[in-house]
Amino acid sequence: MITASELNGVLGMMPAFATPDAVDVRATQTIAVDNLKEGVDKIIKDGLNNIATTGTYGECYNLLFNEFKMLAAATVEAVKKRVPLFVGCTSPNPREVVQKMNFVKDLGADGVLLGVPYYETLHVQDAIKFYHDIADLFPTLNIVIYHNPENHKFTIPVAAFKELVKKPNIVGMKDSHRTTQAFMNLQKIVRGKISVFVNQTQFYPYYEMGAAGCWSTEVWMGPWPVLYLVDLMKRGETQKAIEVIDDLIGDGSGGRPVPGAGNKRPAEFTDYCKVGPTRIPFVTFPEAELAKAKRRAAHWMKLNEKYRPLVEAARSRSAA
Repeated sequence: MITASELNGVLGMMPAFATPDAVDVRATQTIAVDNLKEGVDKIIKDGLNNIATTGTYGECYNLLFNEFKMLAAATVEAVKKRVPLFVGCTSPNPREVVQKMNFVKDLGADGVLLGVPYYETLHVQDAIKFYHDIADLFPTLNIVIYHNPENHKFTIPVAAFKELVKKPNIVGMKDSHRTTQAFMNLQKIVRGKISVFVNQTQFYPYYEMGAAGCWSTEVWMGPWPVLYLVDLMKRGETQKAIEVIDDLIGDGSGGRPVPGAGNKRPAEFTDYCKVGPTRIPFVTFPEAELAKAKRRAAHWMKLNEKYRPLVEAARSRSAA
């Protein structure tokens, strides 16, 4: 089992590496296993220190169960226990959550990334009961809470964590939806019990308020800009960190074509790993939006050129 104190750094939200026919509604096996294994191995060697699969970026809602099993098994095999791995098991159906976790528990993953059942808005007591029930059913699996209010139609209130911290296998949370005041109140409850990962552009100032790390989907275009940001914050070089965050944000001319599934489009235009196409039904993107994704990809590749040497130089000094 992993403790909260062992979770820090960058949490890479993995894409569900897609085969070319993933755009076809008749396709039944759309996991590009070789590309997945190659991408996972590469990003770990380049310094990523936590991986979570099948969130929104990883199309948790858009895989058949056999595809989920293939992805989970291939990722475990590729990671080889080198970094903490959390397999996303979020579903609108809590019984499907149990089905997925029964498969994951014997695979060798460190735990699961788990959001609330999301088709209808939950009552807060039902959300607490859901996490308690799952934690009790799977005491040997670590749970990282997947908090995505926009997609899950539910915000976990700060007060609910007084109950959630009672389960020792709930050890982390992917979060990005707290004001600074709410985050400080949250830390009063979860510090030392649940490690919170905030969005990469929130790492300053949230690291100084207790965030253990940051999460990123864009590391799959190359992890170095985000790795450098985390290193700077750990060294207390906040002004340089602010400059990196400004670089991450860019000038606004490039970005994701549409929310949700369109987030992966920029990664399709970089040379870091072969993420494959966005799955059906998200296949129609106006040229103006594709151009925006291509500009984001080009911007990120320039950031890789800028920050990769700095990260690798620091690693060389540490190894010396």
